Amino acid sequence: MRASGVLRLLALVFAVVTTCMFIRSYISFSVKTIRLPRWLRPATKEIRPVRSKCGLSKPCPGNFFAFKISSGAANVVGPSMCFENQVIMSPVKNNVGRGLNIALVNGTTGAMLKHSYFDMYSGDPNKLVKFLKEITEDTLVLVASYDDPGTKMNDEAKNLFSNLGSTYAKQIGFRDSWVFLGAKDIKNKSPFEQFLKNDPKTNKYDGWPELLELEGCLPRRIP
Repeated sequence: MRASGVLRLLALVFAVVTTCMFIRSYISFSVKTIRLPRWLRPATKEIRPVRSKCGLSKPCPGNFFAFKISSGAANVVGPSMCFENQVIMSPVKNNVGRGLNIALVNGTTGAMLKHSYFDMYSGDPNKLVKFLKEITEDTLVLVASYDDPGTKMNDEAKNLFSNLGSTYAKQIGFRDSWVFLGAKDIKNKSPFEQFLKNDPKTNKYDGWPELLELEGCLPRRIP
């Protein structure tokens, strides 16, 4: 091949390569720079997760109260209670204690009436009995154990809890776990209750059964 032919071939190859590089560069530049202004872009709807009261997995119907009750974990982490998205007892609020933690709520309005805790290991069980006897009609009773709910609980207190709808009150003993929601003079046993016996063979913690958690929707009482 003559020298002139080689030169023409090289010139052609150079021209083709240069053209391809130019086109590629131009297309890339166009893609990167030609964008719609923000006001012309399609609006993207922000999706926010729906949060139910007290962190329930599903929201409660309009005429129902949302609640969540957690027992204590051994003698380390205290119990907690949430009612209608209001935390009424918890270690953070520093209003829980060893034994039985009890909150009273108006069954019609959902208003918090009062709360207290009773030492069932070395305290006076008569204080608990007095507290339970003063509960009036249309009152919801939320209960959570912490450490030891049963050593000092006497038969009178157990009967009073049974009248509030508890199935397991008469079985509660040393270091059992218990969460419960009942009401004054309930006709049937409450469906809102969990109980776990202190058993060295099944205990999750060293000397205590595992934490219990109770949540759900409770119908408002119609005045």
